[in-house]
Amino acid sequence: MAASVFDLREPRTFLVTGASGFIGGRMVHELVRRGHAVRALCRQSRLVSPAGIVADERSDAPGGRLDLVHGDLSDRDSLARAAEGCDAVFHVAGYAKNWAPRRDHYFEINVRGLVHVLETARRQGVGRVVWTSTMMTLGPTRPGDVADEDESRVPSRPFTAYEESKIEAEREAKRHAGDGLDVVTVNPTRVYGPGHLTEGNSVTLLIDQYDRGRAPILLNRGRNVANYVLVDDVVEGHLLAMERGKSGERYLLGGENISLADLLALIDRISGKRHIRLPISASVAMAFAACHQVRAEWFGVHPQVTPPWVRVFLADWAYRSDKAARELGYAPRPLEEGLRMTYRWLEHVRRERH
Repeated sequence: MAASVFDLREPRTFLVTGASGFIGGRMVHELVRRGHAVRALCRQSRLVSPAGIVADERSDAPGGRLDLVHGDLSDRDSLARAAEGCDAVFHVAGYAKNWAPRRDHYFEINVRGLVHVLETARRQGVGRVVWTSTMMTLGPTRPGDVADEDESRVPSRPFTAYEESKIEAEREAKRHAGDGLDVVTVNPTRVYGPGHLTEGNSVTLLIDQYDRGRAPILLNRGRNVANYVLVDDVVEGHLLAMERGKSGERYLLGGENISLADLLALIDRISGKRHIRLPISASVAMAFAACHQVRAEWFGVHPQVTPPWVRVFLADWAYRSDKAARELGYAPRPLEEGLRMTYRWLEHVRRERH
């Protein structure tokens, strides 16, 4: 395990982008809890957690301090204000939805937004940037294989504009690191856990809907394998990357590999319930997704799924995090433990709503 290159035992001031998102919100909470000061770049006037309002403009909190800075990644002036006096940046913001009215929207946020953050960090003399990418830049895996960050492996052509934008963004991060900026990339796998039940937390949303009988669909009989990781472990991985990561490197932050059918079976066991499952073929799924995409393009209604994302779910995404374990000390908890924690949280949320 590498020695610390950015000691977090001392109070620091961090800029966090994407602070209102699933991972970013948990990041803000954990940094403040550990006694750090956080500048949260937000487009809204309040930062809200699943439990309620976290901050209005400025808040003292147990441990550290949280300041909200109004702005977004396209506004260089707001980025400069947010980064002023910061020791480092967690750049978590990104556009990961399954559809955008304009394809270029992915590149405006995921590529040009990253470039703006990196250029601001350079001008402001920020010590380090930890940037959140995705395992999807590494491409799907062959059935039975488990892959890692090895750059000699050539991934297949991307399925989605989201993947394309993140691949291009990783090239930008590498280029800036080569020019002397301290940039570390982390690649989370499929993240789940307590948080807003939105598309950004799609795995937990799926678990909730499945448990309530509203998402019984089993694509390809649930055979396809993916890697799932608890959001708390992803946040810890970001902090470890800040402390020990090597500039210019990328680190997979994953958990366990499991098929969708086995994941749902685990939810059955945890909940003590038997749930209905309706197998659906790839052709039916593609037809359904095509209809939703046409509706989105004609009427601007955000689709449940699109054909490129059906192709994503028909592929395997089996990965290991050996590099992060070896170089960062990353140690995610077992999947069943994380799912039990998430299921208890979902039960609590349902009780609160009633």
